[in-house]
Amino acid sequence: MELQRISQVSKQFKISTRTLRYYEQIGLIQSTFKEDYSYRTYDEDTIFQLKQIIVLRKLRIPLKSIADILKTEDTTLTIEIFQQNLSEIGDEITALETIKSVIQSFIKCLNLKNAKLQLLDNESLLEIVDSLTTSKINFKEDKTMDDLIKANEKLNKITDRDVRIIYIPPMTVASIHKIGSIAELETGDLLYQFIKDKNLSEVKPDIRHFGFNNPNGQLSDMSDHGYERWISIPENMTVEQPFTKKKISGGLFAAYMIPMGMFEEWGEFWNWVEKNKKYEPDNRSGHPEMIGSLLEEHLNVISQYTNSPDEKSLQLDLLIAIKERN
Repeated sequence: MELQRISQVSKQFKISTRTLRYYEQIGLIQSTFKEDYSYRTYDEDTIFQLKQIIVLRKLRIPLKSIADILKTEDTTLTIEIFQQNLSEIGDEITALETIKSVIQSFIKCLNLKNAKLQLLDNESLLEIVDSLTTSKINFKEDKTMDDLIKANEKLNKITDRDVRIIYIPPMTVASIHKIGSIAELETGDLLYQFIKDKNLSEVKPDIRHFGFNNPNGQLSDMSDHGYERWISIPENMTVEQPFTKKKISGGLFAAYMIPMGMFEEWGEFWNWVEKNKKYEPDNRSGHPEMIGSLLEEHLNVISQYTNSPDEKSLQLDLLIAIKERN
C-alpha cells in the first residue's frame, strides 16, 4: 500500500486535517515524511490504527481511553473501558426512556375527553411515573458502519440549547504566531512561559486565551500549517519578541463548548450558524485581526497554566463571529 497524503486521508475518512494533526500531537497516530515530499504521509499500519480510532470515537470512547486501548495488548483493560462506557450509555438510555414514557403518558391524558393535566402537580406526575414499565430496546446484531455513523450524527447533533450567544469586548492581547508542523505545540509552550514570566495569574486574573489556524492548513498538502494565539494583557504591559502586542475589536459570537480534540464538531457548529434564522456568520468584515470568522477560546486558563501546561483535559469554546440577519 502506497503512503497516503494527509489530504487524501482527510477526504477518505471525512476527518479534518486539524483533527489528524491533533491525534498525532497526543500520540495516537504517527505520520512519516519522504525525502522528496514536504507534507505528512501515512503508512498502512497508521491507516489501520486510524480506522480503529474513528470507530472508537463514534462509540463515544474518550480519547484518553482510546490511547490506553491502543498502547496495551491487555484485553482486560479494554473490556473495563467498554463496560464503563456501556454502563454510562445504559444510564442515558434509561433516562431518555423515562422522559419518553412520561411525555407519551401526558399525551394520552391530554387526548382524553375533557381531561385536564396539571403539569406541575407533583401527585399527578408521580402517578404517571409510577405507572411506567421499563422499556426494553432490542438492538440488531448486524449494525453496519453506516448505521453507526448515522447514530453518532444524531447523538452529536447541535441544537439551539447547546449554543450560547456571547459578546467579547475589545481588549489588548499579546499575540504569538508560528508556522510549522508543530505550530500549536510551539505556541502553547511559548504562551505558557509568557504567562509565568509576566505573572499574569496575579497581574490579570481574568485573562482570556484565544487561538486560531493561521493559515488553516487545509488548503494544500503541505505539512506546515500556522497557529496564532492571543492572551489578554493589561493595556500598559510591554511585550517582547516573538510576541507582538495587538488590540482586537471583539464583537458578537456564537459559542459552543467542546472537550479538547473534538474538532470534528466545527462542521456541525458551522451548519447550525448558517441555518440560524436570527444570526449569520460575520465573515471577516468586522474582524480584520483574525483569519476568517473562527476562534477557539481556551477555558479555565489560570487553572490550566498554573497547574500544568498539558492541554489534554482542556475545554474549548468554539467561536463563530456572527451578526444579525437583515
